[in-house]
Amino acid sequence: MSLVVDVHARRDGFAIEASFEAADGETIAILGPNGAGKSTLVDSLAGLLRPAGGRVVLGGRALDDGVVHVAASDRPIGVVFQRLLLLPHLSALENVAFPLRARGARADAARRDARSALERVGAGELADAKPARLSGGEAQRVALARALVGEPRLLLLDEPLSALDVTSRTTIRALLRRELAAFGGIAIVVTHDPVDAMTLAERLVIVEDGRVTQTGSPEEIREAPRTPYAADLVGVNLFAGALEDATDGTALIRTADGVVASVPPAGFDRRAGQQVLGLLRPADVSLHLDRPEGSARNVFEGSVRFVTVEDDRVRVGVASSPPLVAEVTSASLRAMGIREGVRVWASFKALEVRVVEP
Repeated sequence: MSLVVDVHARRDGFAIEASFEAADGETIAILGPNGAGKSTLVDSLAGLLRPAGGRVVLGGRALDDGVVHVAASDRPIGVVFQRLLLLPHLSALENVAFPLRARGARADAARRDARSALERVGAGELADAKPARLSGGEAQRVALARALVGEPRLLLLDEPLSALDVTSRTTIRALLRRELAAFGGIAIVVTHDPVDAMTLAERLVIVEDGRVTQTGSPEEIREAPRTPYAADLVGVNLFAGALEDATDGTALIRTADGVVASVPPAGFDRRAGQQVLGLLRPADVSLHLDRPEGSARNVFEGSVRFVTVEDDRVRVGVASSPPLVAEVTSASLRAMGIREGVRVWASFKALEVRVVEP
């Protein structure tokens, strides 16, 4: 099965043009700043907004093509809306059963499948609760169960983590990773958060001012960002690996490409082998022509892979282990003679690495 999107949609005077494709089993993240048109695109794919032109084809079936417009209720699509849109007068069980009942399923069969979906996402005990009594994380579980209950071929998740607190966000992100890994269809995650995008999806579609400006893997976009927004988006250094305690009080993140020293926040579960993410701003990476002396716990050597100039800021990619992106001024770049192929040293403090659960 495949998804082909080439749509032109308009709403409230705003227009978006988006073209991309996705394969069966693939998860794509659509990223863009507020007002870029992401939700308009989601509504077009879900059938809630009829495109002004173009086409949407899922598994060879045209859902929109200028003549055909398949109603939202007839599309094999599950949606988790940004505002969730749980029906306030129905229990969690009835909310999850609602799309099945709307498609003609018998009440007892719909409730049985809904209960199974709630248990699948760890919300079985919430079956009788009304939406007003649910926490943000609980409501998100119910909304996800409702999207999955009909075994859709396309799953749309519109800003699924944006309204959650830090604790709930970590828990729900882990749940989404598990569900997306097991999902047999195509999944699209709409988000403005690069961490969510890079931990949930294999490929990114960047949308700015109503148009797609770049597509590719995080690595491809990091090496050659086409817009300042794209550079800022994927410029964060992300280290994924297992946590290990070090003798100097730091904690090591052992990635597939190298080891990074970090300082997890107070109260963080530092058990050995725990999978974590380390986040590092490019501005916190210092570049040197010789091995630096000082207190920086992390020091790596490598050749310059790319240099991207943005006004007075310059992003420099270093082929170290692990690979790094640094941000320096144009004056520093000229003074150091940094260019592609030059060997440099990169350093940063363990305290600058923000450690979070994946």
